[in-house]
Amino acid sequence: MRAISDYQDIIISHFETLTLEKEPNNLYEPIRYILALGGKRLRPILTLMAAEVFDADCQKAIQAATAVEVFHNFSLIHDDIMDDAPLRRGNETVHEKWDLNTGILSGDAMLILAYQFFEAYEPYVFRELAKLFSKTALEVCEGQQYDVDFETRDDVTIPEYLKMIEYKTAVLVGAAMKMGAIVAETSTENANAIYDFGLNLGIAFQLQDDYLDAFGNPETFGKQVGGDIIENKKTYLYLKALEYSEAEEKEQLLHLFSIQPSDNTDKINSVKQIFNQTGASDATQSAIQDYTLKAFETLDKMNISEDKKAVLRAFGDKLMSRNV
Repeated sequence: MRAISDYQDIIISHFETLTLEKEPNNLYEPIRYILALGGKRLRPILTLMAAEVFDADCQKAIQAATAVEVFHNFSLIHDDIMDDAPLRRGNETVHEKWDLNTGILSGDAMLILAYQFFEAYEPYVFRELAKLFSKTALEVCEGQQYDVDFETRDDVTIPEYLKMIEYKTAVLVGAAMKMGAIVAETSTENANAIYDFGLNLGIAFQLQDDYLDAFGNPETFGKQVGGDIIENKKTYLYLKALEYSEAEEKEQLLHLFSIQPSDNTDKINSVKQIFNQTGASDATQSAIQDYTLKAFETLDKMNISEDKKAVLRAFGDKLMSRNV
């Protein structure tokens, strides 16, 4: 197997040469634009890595990896419209740079394009990829709806929140890895195990994102620290703080999450203090560790060499030690 940086280089090079020179230009230019913005490219990297875990050349998985990344960016275009977000990766969002209708239509086209990349494979592989992709795409939409619903609910439970982040974020990580396994034509047991590995790592990744949003280093996090607090988002940290807080702390937290001050500095500091005092911060870090360990436990179910298990474990460790 290769180093993670090698898979990154392959994906970056591939997307730099990916041509979508089609008409009408006003449909495809926004697609080229968002794909050129880059990002971590985590999901397609996982697809390539999973293919080589199961003894296939990663180049064989490049079309499946492309489908995953195109779908992910489709979901970002539509998420940005729903959130009325002005920026994506430090640049204008598609609907801001063009308009709302362009964002909707170019996003729709990306979803269809993603399916087309599977056409590079033999019928059996194509069918398995398309089945997994359809299931995953629907779950991502369900996760997004849960997230929207939670904005107006005051009774969100921790199991509900975990289900939301599983569907909105983690299933695509799991699917990206399973697609590599499908392309490699490994056993069903191996494919299911690497899906579970990605799923649990994806949940840990999102919980860590919640944590870093509040406690990350502003210089390395890449987003405004405290953004979830400003937007009154009911994250794992917030729900754990409510669960652990005394009556006075709970009342203060509920109040802080009902206001939108012009200067959010005091609000952010007060909420973070409650997160620390109640033990919600420690509980969140513990949950991150639990889901990471759950991911590592699935490695025992895979019929692969110990050195490949070590590569996957090292990748998980690196992902969970990030500060961005």
